Amino acid sequence: MRKIVLLSLIGAVLTGCSAPVSPPAETSVPETAVHTDAPVQSEQPKISLDGLSTKAVGWGFVRKKGSAPEVPLWQQETLARFGAYYLGDTSQKEIYLTFDEGYENGYTEKILDTLKEANVPAAFFVTGPYLEGERELIERMINEGHILGNHTLHHPNLAESGDETIREELDGLSEKCRALYGIDMKYVRPPEGAYSERSLAVTQSLGYTTVLWSHAYKDWDVNYQAGAENAVKQVTPYFHNGEILLLHAVSKDNAAALGDIISSAREQGYEFKSLDELKK
Repeated sequence: MRKIVLLSLIGAVLTGCSAPVSPPAETSVPETAVHTDAPVQSEQPKISLDGLSTKAVGWGFVRKKGSAPEVPLWQQETLARFGAYYLGDTSQKEIYLTFDEGYENGYTEKILDTLKEANVPAAFFVTGPYLEGERELIERMINEGHILGNHTLHHPNLAESGDETIREELDGLSEKCRALYGIDMKYVRPPEGAYSERSLAVTQSLGYTTVLWSHAYKDWDVNYQAGAENAVKQVTPYFHNGEILLLHAVSKDNAAALGDIISSAREQGYEFKSLDELKK
């Protein structure tokens, strides 16, 4: 089980919606990152925010075909410390499919159709405008067994936000979700993949689990869509055990390619799992 955050590396950076932020200046990053098992998390004591760094850290990595990315130990330890995930059980051929939903671009219905036909669970990380403005799609996600994840009310950089702002962004969205749909949000994906020690700790103290990702590609740019075949090539060679796959639902290519992506994964022996099945 890995609970890891990955350093932004020059040449092949992957982030959610924007470029990652630099790592803490005081941290020494080894030339060669080592991909090791992070410690299994135990019950967390009451969280103290005293002395925690507010230095922004970005989430990005160099992709590796057929295996999880390598990461510096200091990032592994930071994520594990605050109960966050980027990867599932690497001893199992399992994939956790997640989508970020900042706004609706007309493709989520097709994505849901494909998931239903293939009987695949997914998590949809939504923002405030999406939660309130796309009622029919949200209700369908819930009714078809998918997870609604918290992508904040207004999509701010949480690493640059104060404690109260983080609370307002996360709890504000969760309260709206409870009022509108009668369900609780358990998982948070920080916008842009940006975090600090303190933002992770505040998120955990509010009762949420941070979920990042172990594979993504530049799919969020609606002006750069290279076709379904390209989407398949960007995803399928990089399947790995315990993968948390991030796709953006605004992508026309993703919607068209999703069925082939699912079929390819299953042909390679992978099963699709819900985030609720992550080992805690």
